[in-house]
Amino acid sequence: MTSHTTATREDWLAARLDLLAAEKALTRRSDELARQRQALPWVRIDKDYRFDTDEGEVPLAGLFAGRSQLLVYHFMFGPDYDAGCPSCSAIADGFNGIVDHLAHHDVTLCAVSRAPLAKLQAYRQRLGWTFPWASARGNDFNADFSVWFSERQQRDGSVEYNYRREGHAMDEAAAYPEPVAKMAGCCGTDAPTYTRDRPGLSAFVLEDGVVYHTYATFARGLDGLWNMYQWLDRAPLGRNEAGVWWRRRDEYARG
Repeated sequence: MTSHTTATREDWLAARLDLLAAEKALTRRSDELARQRQALPWVRIDKDYRFDTDEGEVPLAGLFAGRSQLLVYHFMFGPDYDAGCPSCSAIADGFNGIVDHLAHHDVTLCAVSRAPLAKLQAYRQRLGWTFPWASARGNDFNADFSVWFSERQQRDGSVEYNYRREGHAMDEAAAYPEPVAKMAGCCGTDAPTYTRDRPGLSAFVLEDGVVYHTYATFARGLDGLWNMYQWLDRAPLGRNEAGVWWRRRDEYARG
């Protein structure tokens, strides 16, 4: 017999209506947060970033692909990785289906990583993805937008990620928790190398030929992009996690 609370349909409906009121309040709060995001001031981008893409080398404005808005997912795939981050890969599994919808609403979604383009293309083909993916190899884009950090920053504890300084040196593999080491191993590298790259989302707008940075989020701020979690949050047992349980989707055993 289940250990969870059970009830009559009438009792369930009463509890569900209480929850509905809370869900509606959260939706209204979420709408207000979206308005606050859109009201943020814009920051002009004057640096000449260059990216390797399927169409050749392009500037940041070229990633817009003729549209006025650009959403960049900072995908953890460093030059020394053998494969992309499994967490970023789980998030990116949701991109294919929405890219066309966004494109028809004047928004381009593009992933950007530091790995060479050939590595990105091979990994994209492996997982059956078709969304745009550009390489920032050799430029300061990831560092300037706080999703890549140097060995020196790791050693002296000056890494600033998600709007705060981490404040501790982390240059030795043994200093990292087991889940981070596991994720690093999945990418064919060690924990310090793996964590120099970080996930994030940056938004840009192109107006009168000028690119402006409008928004950025990191860490748990990316939860809303992680489709599987939105579904799990509505499942009977929720996220029900004990460590890192997910894999790249072609690595699950097929039964």
